[in-house]
Amino acid sequence: MDKATTYPDCRGLPVTIASAEAAAALDATIAGYQGMRADTGDRLKEALTLDPDCPLTLTLRGYFMLLFAQAALAAKAKESLAAAEAAAAKRGVTERERRHIAALRAWCAGDSEAALAQWEAILAEHPRDALALRLAHYWHFYIGDPLKLRDSMARVLRGWDGSVPGYGFVLGCQAFALEESGDYEAAERAGRDAVEINARDAWAVHAVAHVLEMQDRTQEGIAWLNRYIPGLAGCHNFRFHTTWHRCLFYLEQDEGAFVVDLYDREVWPESAPDYLDICNAASLLWRLEEAGVDVGNRWAELAKQSATRTGEHLLVFADTHFALALGAVDPAGADAFIASARRSAAATGTQARVMGEIGAELCAAVVDYRRGAYGRVVDALLPRRALLRNIGGSHAQRDLFEKMLILAALADGRKAIAAELVADRGRRRPNNTWNRRLAARLAA
Repeated sequence: MDKATTYPDCRGLPVTIASAEAAAALDATIAGYQGMRADTGDRLKEALTLDPDCPLTLTLRGYFMLLFAQAALAAKAKESLAAAEAAAAKRGVTERERRHIAALRAWCAGDSEAALAQWEAILAEHPRDALALRLAHYWHFYIGDPLKLRDSMARVLRGWDGSVPGYGFVLGCQAFALEESGDYEAAERAGRDAVEINARDAWAVHAVAHVLEMQDRTQEGIAWLNRYIPGLAGCHNFRFHTTWHRCLFYLEQDEGAFVVDLYDREVWPESAPDYLDICNAASLLWRLEEAGVDVGNRWAELAKQSATRTGEHLLVFADTHFALALGAVDPAGADAFIASARRSAAATGTQARVMGEIGAELCAAVVDYRRGAYGRVVDALLPRRALLRNIGGSHAQRDLFEKMLILAALADGRKAIAAELVADRGRRRPNNTWNRRLAARLAA
């Protein structure tokens, strides 16, 4: 084994790496990830050029491959894992780096809960590990546990203040965790503080938008996003998601034609394989159609991209939206996707378990809704309603399925169930225009 050489990162944590210059390049890559910057891949290439055998940089490359939730890139993540393990055996690594490699190994095996345990163990000892913090934040979100999302952030804040590089990004994560756990006042305060530090922090901008969405502060939401979205030009495709939020506010104002224009320019400007782009687009088209807006042939390209994901099933949240797109225009493709989803539930791993609990039934239900089989939608989703959060995503994103269940119950003549669901949604969102309309429709 070669003697390990370590250099501190920008927050003082030792990294097994060849030079201070390579450590700075790794810092820049992690900062790019935190800031959702479009040039993050270039920063990673520079870091690997400066030290192609750095165990943590190789692990980070594996993480990045898995974040795309695509089968071809998941295979590349395993290559990065093998390289990181070989580099660690050659150089030796710190305990923190060993845990990062173990987290990547678990994630490659489909066990995101085991990966989470490794990141949380890192953060218990090193709360300033920005990489472990952000990845734990990601998976608490996609496992659908808002209280663990909140508590994870609360535990690490002891290590952060305005003197620590990247503090604003941590505030943005805290804001989102507080919003998803229902503490809107504290969430808005943390999010605005983060944006005050860095107006290009897309995650923080979006966290405040979530607060405004959940409180139905439509005009404020429009003003907030109109102010900050132009500054997100250097952001990667997550900027399309911030426009998705903008579209939700405009839909509340019945500005469907303008939302279609935003869809074409800033939500789905070109065909893309990224799951978040497809999720944004599919859920927005469904909402437009539900509002009575003709979306033309816009489903076709989404369905084409979604069909390529049959058999992958790496993220149940994404799968539900692939099914949504396929159900709109490709009946045979939708049936094949549902059958594949059901088979995937027999596999091992976190997402396979979620697929068995709720995912496969939800994929079938969104297709049944499109086919007018409303009774099947209610029968599938009503007894599993409490499990919806397990697919991950935000309250705002999963609201589509809540709306679908309400509308299916109404269309199937189950007015009592629809009224109960509308009342529950109204309790959580008393100022919501959509809810008031449904309540009036039921009363009539």
